Amino acid sequence: MAMELTMSKNFEHPSWQWLAAIILFLAFSRLIPHAPNFTPLGAMALLSGAFIKNLRVSISIPIIAMFLSDAIIGFHSSMLYVYGAVALIVVGSHYWLRRLSLVSISLAAIISALAFFLITNFGAWLSHDMYAHTASGLAQAYVAGIPFFKNTLISNILFTAVGFYASQQLPSKQLAGS
Repeated sequence: MAMELTMSKNFEHPSWQWLAAIILFLAFSRLIPHAPNFTPLGAMALLSGAFIKNLRVSISIPIIAMFLSDAIIGFHSSMLYVYGAVALIVVGSHYWLRRLSLVSISLAAIISALAFFLITNFGAWLSHDMYAHTASGLAQAYVAGIPFFKNTLISNILFTAVGFYASQQLPSKQLAGS
């Protein structure tokens, strides 16, 4: 018999204002010095996709938050791939996390880290001259990204746990039209 970990009966949807505040806080935490790729990007995307029913709004909040923090940190040539990966994670979590459970949230954190790694390293290969535009060059780009993947994975799991926990501590409101 499998252990049932579903929390959907007790998992409350925070009001969209509180959720936006959590996501903005996570985005601006990117401004604090941190290890490479140890950021809350994945958690922002997962929270937004899981709780905001309007897909355009759920994509817009983390993208705008990232843009604001990038305006301070600095823009870079791989932004299209980073933003695209975040948007894809939002859309994915919009569907993956319809039924929230410890298992679904954990798997979403892991899958989103892997998706981010694959998309952004593909973007680095495609948009920079440091790698030959061959299968071997693509493999080199992915190998070079492996040390950063560890931080992405750990931060996704940590920030996702913190973000989903925090979302449950705030005043709740069903997000029917949000």
